[in-house]
Amino acid sequence: MDEPALRRLLDDVRTGTLSADDAVARLRRLPFADLGFARVDHHRALRQGVAEAVYAPGKTAEHCAAIVAELLAEPHGGPVLLTRASDEQADAALARNPGGTRTDATVVWRPEPSRPGRVLVITAGTADLPVAREAVSTLAAYGFAPHLVADCGVAGVHRLLATADELAEADVIIVVAGMEGALASLVGGIAACPVIAVPTSVGYGAALEGVTALLAMLATCAAGITVVGIDNGFGAACAVARLMGSAR
Repeated sequence: MDEPALRRLLDDVRTGTLSADDAVARLRRLPFADLGFARVDHHRALRQGVAEAVYAPGKTAEHCAAIVAELLAEPHGGPVLLTRASDEQADAALARNPGGTRTDATVVWRPEPSRPGRVLVITAGTADLPVAREAVSTLAAYGFAPHLVADCGVAGVHRLLATADELAEADVIIVVAGMEGALASLVGGIAACPVIAVPTSVGYGAALEGVTALLAMLATCAAGITVVGIDNGFGAACAVARLMGSAR
């Protein structure tokens, strides 16, 4: 339940549309529901503007399906996301909770309506696309219509410069890059809007599975770049949702 939903609930009680007992029954789910193996945070959208998501690794397929069901049981809880899901986990969650849409390892139920905001997602290489697609799927769940531009790395910087107009018009840019992570600094030195850098684990030996890109992004001389964790396309998209306002 987020703040607009809570206000609607209180207004319904005030006008008599909803009984006090029914309101109490809805609020009983706050701040969390204890499933025994998980405490599902129904309060997060109210606190943060972005609802809890289900991180699939380490959970059984049954756990994933049950947590998704609990989140969907709150009618005003915003979008429900299952991230990094295996085929087994995604299939189980969709079987118990029909109506979700799967993109790669991300499944989304109850996406937000379309909202304004020009979001650009740029990858340094084609190998960075899985992380970028996680960001795109998450952004779409929150109502954005991001534009994905792939393979603009600094080894062929003219490819990035071909998108100069899009860089200038964007409200926020997510840069997804492995290797030495230089693309984030380049974009940060060109674009005026907020830039969120996502280091990926793509790269040869000295890339150290994303550590080199992470440190390079943190040490960038392009001031004001935000850096999330290695391969964290989901976190970058949530940062966009916070920067652009509450999720609803």
